[in-house]
Amino acid sequence: MVLDSFIIATIKSALALFVIIDPFLAAAVFISITKGMSKKEKAREAFLAVFVALGLLLIFLFSGLLVLNLLGISFGSFIVAGGIILFILGVQTLLGIEFSKKEHKSKIVAIIIGTPLLSGPGAMTTVIILSQQYGYWPPVIASILVLLVTGAILYFADAISKFFGDRLIEVLSRVLGLVLAAMAIEFIKNGIMEMIKGFK
Repeated sequence: MVLDSFIIATIKSALALFVIIDPFLAAAVFISITKGMSKKEKAREAFLAVFVALGLLLIFLFSGLLVLNLLGISFGSFIVAGGIILFILGVQTLLGIEFSKKEHKSKIVAIIIGTPLLSGPGAMTTVIILSQQYGYWPPVIASILVLLVTGAILYFADAISKFFGDRLIEVLSRVLGLVLAAMAIEFIKNGIMEMIKGFK
């Protein structure tokens, strides 16, 4: 009975995180911003992105907002910062702006995909809520499983791109840029609301 409830809690946690993390959206962004990289570089960036996301989710899972509080950063400010980064990425994707230096591009891909896309405010808040509902282990296992699946999707992003064709990916990436910009505005709005709550 205990094992059954543990498995059910893990499955529910995994489903919740899968929806929030949305690996397919992350894959679409990954395809767009890793254009021109070699297969080995893309695989490395995919691994690093998942590693960054998992690390952040586990930190927030076990410490809640303690780390941010120790640094004197409110959760609202953290959300706004993530929203601004996402907005810049969305505008660049929408307008087709390329980074001038490949080295600079490779340094930020894993960070942008890892956070705020995979481990954004929604995912961080979700793991904290799940830990309060089911304890720590179900969301820990769920986070690992979902991010393993996400890593596999990112790794095979090239094959996905070839299947759909460069032209379609190009059009979708432009549309995606607008979606990302809109998501960023929502992040910023929610962050400002959190900051306002903190003043009350």
